Amino acid sequence: MYLNHVELIGFTGSDAETKTTANGKTVTTFSIATKTSYTKDGERQERTEWHRIQAWGKLGKYAAAFKKGSQIRVEGELRSREYESNGTKVRTYDIVASSIVNLRAGQRSQAEPTEAAA
Repeated sequence: MYLNHVELIGFTGSDAETKTTANGKTVTTFSIATKTSYTKDGERQERTEWHRIQAWGKLGKYAAAFKKGSQIRVEGELRSREYESNGTKVRTYDIVASSIVNLRAGQRSQAEPTEAAA
C-alpha cells in the first residue's frame, strides 16, 4: 500500500501566477506559508515553511484569483522534479493540488481526475 497525501493550511505569500505549457495546459502556481511553534530553552520559537503549489486546469483557474495574504487549505500530492542550474543538479518539491478551499470565503474547488496529472 502507498500513500502520497499532503494537507496544508496557510497564507499565500504572493499573488498566484497562471501560465500555459507548451502543450496547451494551464497551470497556476503560488506559495503558501505554514508556521510551527515550539519551546526551546524555555523560550517560544517559531518556524515558517514555504510550500510551492501547482493547480492545473479548472482548479488552476479557481486558484488564479488568490492574492497575497489569502488563507487557504490545500490537499494534494508531493512531487519532486530535477533541473540543472549553472551546471548543478537541483531537486525541488511541489504540491500538486487536488482540492483547494479559500478559508476566508468558504469556497471549495476540486481538480478533475485527469487534471492533476502533469
